[in-house]
Amino acid sequence: MSIHFRKLNIAPGYTSYRVLANIFLLYFIAFSLSSQTKDEKYFKINKNLSVFNSILRELDAYYVDTLDYDKVVLTGINSMLSSLDPYTVYMPEEMNDDLKMMTTGEYAGIGALIMQKDGRVVISEPYEGMPAQKNGLRAGDVILEVDGVSATGKTTAQVSEMLKGKNGTEITIKIERWNEKKPIVKKFIRENIQFNPVTYYAVLGNGVGYLMLNDFTDKAALEFKNAVNDMMKTGQIKSLIVDVRNNPGGLVDEAVKIMGYFVPKGTSIVSTKGRNFETDRTYKTPSDPVFPEMKLAVMVNRGSASASEILAGALQDLDRGIVIGERTFGKGLVQSIRPVGYGGNIKVTMAKYYTPSGRCVQALDYSHRNEDGSVGRIPDSLTTAFKTANGRIVRDGGGVLPDSVTTDSRKLNIAYYILMQNHYFDYATRYAQKHKSISSPDKFSLTDAEFNDFVNYLVNEKKFTYTTQTENYFKQLAEVAQFEGFDQTAKAEFDALKARLMPDVEKNIHDNRKEIEEMLTVEIIQRYYFQKGQVQYMLKDDTDLKVATDFLKNNSRYNQVLKKQG
Repeated sequence: MSIHFRKLNIAPGYTSYRVLANIFLLYFIAFSLSSQTKDEKYFKINKNLSVFNSILRELDAYYVDTLDYDKVVLTGINSMLSSLDPYTVYMPEEMNDDLKMMTTGEYAGIGALIMQKDGRVVISEPYEGMPAQKNGLRAGDVILEVDGVSATGKTTAQVSEMLKGKNGTEITIKIERWNEKKPIVKKFIRENIQFNPVTYYAVLGNGVGYLMLNDFTDKAALEFKNAVNDMMKTGQIKSLIVDVRNNPGGLVDEAVKIMGYFVPKGTSIVSTKGRNFETDRTYKTPSDPVFPEMKLAVMVNRGSASASEILAGALQDLDRGIVIGERTFGKGLVQSIRPVGYGGNIKVTMAKYYTPSGRCVQALDYSHRNEDGSVGRIPDSLTTAFKTANGRIVRDGGGVLPDSVTTDSRKLNIAYYILMQNHYFDYATRYAQKHKSISSPDKFSLTDAEFNDFVNYLVNEKKFTYTTQTENYFKQLAEVAQFEGFDQTAKAEFDALKARLMPDVEKNIHDNRKEIEEMLTVEIIQRYYFQKGQVQYMLKDDTDLKVATDFLKNNSRYNQVLKKQG
């Protein structure tokens, strides 16, 4: 349910590329030495730019092969920026569509996710109500041609560019579909694709509403308010569960606006502080609250980042609601888009943000890297205690720690190896071809016969096998034992352990039926009811949701967490 963006990742291929990368790095280091005088700083900037220009000219004149200047320079830029943090990236002109999608959730195209599978580009998910879905494209369809141009051998990024175009333009797509003898041609019109950041909302009963917020694009706050108002009309909700699990964040202003629906006008929600004074800013709620008395719970996990953490952290610091789930990602960095010429932009980290209590949730210290270039988490011993409005202790340096911590009890088992080999996806493609409809997401379940058919598909048709991490570590142990001369003295023990560690595929499938069946069911439901259906199904046995609901139904428990009286 996440939106996926292309990553610009060009690896250096020649020694000259590495030289250029080093030059760029030296340039940035010189630029960042704020302790130096302006004259010293500008001298180093000009010096390194001069050196870079000289090297490029020498390569142009004497390098054995013809240079691809765009690629060489882009490699240097990417190498320089990768030494800083993962969020400071260069986006050339051809990525402007991606940039627009990141900030607005909007682009012009067919409205479908695609993926690389078996060397071909496949539709992984057509979005409900958008051109691909309305014109009969399905998950599992292999893209053969776009407007007469072959998609064979192309990457997902290349095919994505072929599918995009101006709103209102015609597109012709030739596809291959499972169990169809001939290719299918679809001709239809591209549209502006606008993703609603509110994936799903519903009244759960007992005055409790639920809302899943997928991102913080420029209409997130508006769609959030519209969804809550709709629930107020239909269910007269008195409390609300906001689900920002796996929400990667987005625009800070949108998180502030959403908090403004629940707290007084002028309340400080987040502040930013950077090296330059122009980045220092305090964001306050812009208007009077719309839902001032509504009880709140926010569900988070390790995938909740950035603006999601601003929302959860502010809610916690102001004691306006409770936070439930796992410790959040820990991204306390703020990026700004800066134009750099020729239609390109740089998304640069300019500041850190601080929640109302004064804490920063940033978990990784990019300014103090290890000798090998890796980045470590800020140790607990170096974190600082802060106080919420009611005097509760919260800490910085590691995301937002929920008021009620839940843990994901699922383990890495055969279910995930099946997922990684796309067997759920492929079986669901077949299932959807054979079944025109299924029951509603809250009622649908696989029969024993259907599950056994999936087992047969895995074991007999696909000859499914997998290698566990335990096997890999055992192999390494055996190699070390052989090197140290223990392979013969402990041979019987090693043989016995190896036999016990070898996976029994069919037995392991049945031993982990619950999780396998859940993953397969989710994939099947997606074919008929799209993202909303997946959410509906998953909520049936959602531990976090149960905990949140219990808190909201029990005033004394809710107030006790927030240290309120009465």
